[in-house]
Amino acid sequence: MSHKRIPKRKAAMAAGGVVALGAAAVLLPNANASQDGGSPDAATAPRTLKAADASDLASRLAGLLGDTFAGSYYDPGARQLVVNVVPGDNDQVVVQAKKAGAAVREVDNSMGELEDGARTLKSRASIPGTSWAIDPRTNKILVTADSTVTGDRWDRLESTVEGLGSGMATVRKSAGTFKTFASGGDAIFGGGARCSLGFNVTAGDGSPAFLTAGHCGVAADQWSDAQGGQPIATVDQAVFPGEGDFALVRYDDPATEAPSEVDLGDQTLPISQAAEAAVGLEVFRMGSTTGLADGQVLGLDATVNYPEGTVTGLIQTDVCAEPGDSGGSLFTQDGLAIGLTSGGSGDCTAGGETFFQPVTTALEAVGATLGGESAGADDDGGAADGSGVDDGDAADGTGVNGADGSDLTG
Repeated sequence: MSHKRIPKRKAAMAAGGVVALGAAAVLLPNANASQDGGSPDAATAPRTLKAADASDLASRLAGLLGDTFAGSYYDPGARQLVVNVVPGDNDQVVVQAKKAGAAVREVDNSMGELEDGARTLKSRASIPGTSWAIDPRTNKILVTADSTVTGDRWDRLESTVEGLGSGMATVRKSAGTFKTFASGGDAIFGGGARCSLGFNVTAGDGSPAFLTAGHCGVAADQWSDAQGGQPIATVDQAVFPGEGDFALVRYDDPATEAPSEVDLGDQTLPISQAAEAAVGLEVFRMGSTTGLADGQVLGLDATVNYPEGTVTGLIQTDVCAEPGDSGGSLFTQDGLAIGLTSGGSGDCTAGGETFFQPVTTALEAVGATLGGESAGADDDGGAADGSGVDDGDAADGTGVNGADGSDLTG
């Protein structure tokens, strides 16, 4: 079932995407050397890092700095991790962060204060059409309201934000409406809906399966790789709304080959493992409607209030997506599985924001692995290449291949 037929429009998009990915490869080289030569200050100079290494360093420093830590983000231009700290009596933690290789920036709002603000928004302003996430680059909570938030609902949101205090949050309006991106069309089909396959995985019992969006998993129990075709996979677990938007779908044939790749149409990108997102990370998405798109991570642990309910723990990006792209794979140019397309506003003409389910969280929750390694950091993520419903996203409509794939390395 390794179908590779892709509509001309999508093939053109994939070709254009390979160029963009090539640019990203220049931006994010594989080198991971520290700037260590020359000056007496070299020992504490920020290190140049790959984005994935920056994410690992951020996690370690969050534990090291404790209450002093106020978030971090990746600066792709300088290829450095920037760590926010709140001023304190003990400068030693700042020294430690610098020695670890991070660029350190003093900010006003602590992570605890920002998280308290997010909890206040959840309790007082969980309005359909709104979202929020902590933005470490501004050291504020970024609150977004779509075009449906008007009148009393807008007043309620605005007053809640004002109540957080000056300098704690900013509000922006989105021209579109927040919605999940399931729709009818070609890719994986179930119950009249079309979605995209995200990443092939191995279920806890060793059987082949794939990850997709949870709102796809609750829309239908069985999925086919062709519109009107026989089911080839059955939903095992699905979460939506609530603490995530992900589903584990098992292939009905235990002999299905489910390689860890993303299919770009004329080539595939091997997926080496799942990784955490970092603000500033350059990412790429494949989907059954729009093919390949790229952008940047804007926020982590985002809360989105869809019409169907509130979803927490998502990745916020400026990557575009459209109906039918739901469940599609989010990944990096060097083959790291990052997320599954959830929903957002806008389209790939006007732009907009799109939210993604972290792959690491989904793997841990369903007990699956990428390739043969442990859940949450596995080796093979996914994707979809083409066997069974393989390729994650797909564009092509035959098999489930085309959508997902995209070979980042060109």
